[in-house]
Amino acid sequence: MGDILLIRHGETEWSRTGRHTGRTDVPLTPEGELQAASLAPALAARRITAVLCSPLQRAVRTAELSLPRGRGVVLEPGLMEWDYGAYEGLTTPEIQQLRPGWDLWRDGVPTGGPERPGETLARLGERCDTVLARAEAALHDTGGDIALFAHGHVLRALTARRLGRPPADGALYRLDTGTLSVLGTEHGRRVITGWNIPP
Repeated sequence: MGDILLIRHGETEWSRTGRHTGRTDVPLTPEGELQAASLAPALAARRITAVLCSPLQRAVRTAELSLPRGRGVVLEPGLMEWDYGAYEGLTTPEIQQLRPGWDLWRDGVPTGGPERPGETLARLGERCDTVLARAEAALHDTGGDIALFAHGHVLRALTARRLGRPPADGALYRLDTGTLSVLGTEHGRRVITGWNIPP
């Protein structure tokens, strides 16, 4: 059976400056495009049989630049980044000025109104479970690797869920832009076989 490949999109202006980028559809920077293209050799060495991708442009462009031209990519809304509600676009220090001691994984986010309702960690975990069920079915059906192109926090929560942990344990897995991580098995146990691998 294959592995689940996690590819975090390349750098954006907001990721470079530490702004929480949930549903705001920002493009890759030139450096982000280079990061994405640099992932191509590592991905070409894998037998990828299915690709699921967040519909946000930073993830889609990363997939375009790192996969062979014409490679089929299925847009998966469940891979969109955490909806940060009222904290969209703010940095952690800015949020902590408003809410001292705040931690995303412990405290979550407040609603930002109808345009940015926000999302609980429990709801994020449910989305990850749905995506994982789809990826697991593809692993079983194809025997090859399944590539997931998405964002930092959703991939971290997804990793925790794949390992049978609560989504809050995603706090333990740092994930940089333009990196590859691999979720596999060892002796029938789900494990991380590669993490935060740069191009």
